[in-house]
Formats: sequence, structure tokens, C-alpha cells
Amino acid sequence: MLKPYMTAGLTEAGCDEAGRGCLAGPVACAAVILPPDFTCDALNDSKKLTALQRERLRPVIEKEALAWAVVMVDPEEIDSINILNASITGMQRALDGLGLIPEHVIVDGNRFRPWRDVPCDTVVKGDATYMSIAAASVLAKTHRDELMKRLASECPGYGWEKNMAYPTKDHLEAIARLGLTPHHRRSFGPCRRIIESDNTAHE
Repeated sequence: MLKPYMTAGLTEAGCDEAGRGCLAGPVACAAVILPPDFTCDALNDSKKLTALQRERLRPVIEKEALAWAVVMVDPEEIDSINILNASITGMQRALDGLGLIPEHVIVDGNRFRPWRDVPCDTVVKGDATYMSIAAASVLAKTHRDELMKRLASECPGYGWEKNMAYPTKDHLEAIARLGLTPHHRRSFGPCRRIIESDNTAHE
């Protein structure tokens, strides 16, 4: 059973991201403030839920939350500032987008930067501990999956509608066969190696 909050009596926002380990597409970052009496037995870390379960939870969270926001950080920015900084920056932008300033922020993982003057705590496995972080993980994952399915129709052959651009065998083989798209993260190992091999071949 997930905990409803870390600090009783405060308006608390939970933050999480999805797509950090992907080779293409944005990293999706979400922030959610749930009402203090929110209950949902089905809510859990998005990685422990099926796609259907996540899709069923998404409208419940979006309807019941006091505030929520999802922000996409594109591959160019990821390549520019690295994926950790992109994830933190995206979660801070999601907090900015809530339209309601929380009194406390809890973030999945172990790295974050101060946001405004609001106290923040990081929580390893926070998405399996607190409802607001789990809700953020569900929104980040479902919004990103929806986008990747759209991008899959624009860039066929990479299997993004199934692998969501994670480094699966079929995705890696497609990169080797078809090359990179504008949506690939060029600083990530498999993509960088394709670029390096192309450069070597042209020398």
C-alpha cells in the first residue's frame, strides 16, 4: 500500500520522469499534487503496471489531482546538458507548470536541485512508496508512450510503438540498418557509435 504523503498537513507535489534510458524521443517529466484524501488501490509504480492499467489510471489522476503537469525535454537539450540534468530540469519545469505552488516536493531517485524556496526530498524507489510520485510516474509514462506511438508512424521501422525507443534488440538492429532519425539522442552510446563509424568511413 502506497503512503499518501511524506509530510502531513502540507500541500505536497510528487515528481518523476519516464524515458531516461531511451535512445530516442524526449524524457517526460511530471509533477502531481493529490488531494489529502485521495485513495486508489490500483495506483503503483508505473513500471509495475501494465500499459492498460496505466491508461486506466491516467484519467483518474488527471481528474482527481489538485494540479498536474507533464513536460517533455527534447533530444537536443538532452544531448546538450546530459540526461540527468535534463530530467531534473524537466521536473522543475513541471513544478512551474502546476499553477499551484506546493509547500513540499518529493522526487523519485537520489538527485535533484533546489526549486524556488520549497523544501525538497529525494526518495529512492519513491514511485513505489508515495502516491503522488507514483501518480507522476504514470502520467510521465503514458504521455510519453502516446508521443512515441505518434513518432513511430513518422519514423517507421524502429518499432517505437512497441519498444518506446528503449535500447531493445530490434531498435538497435534498426539503427544499424536505417541510421539515426532527428529524434535520436546523439550523445547516447549506440547512437554515438553510429556517428563515429560514419565519420570513420568518410575519412
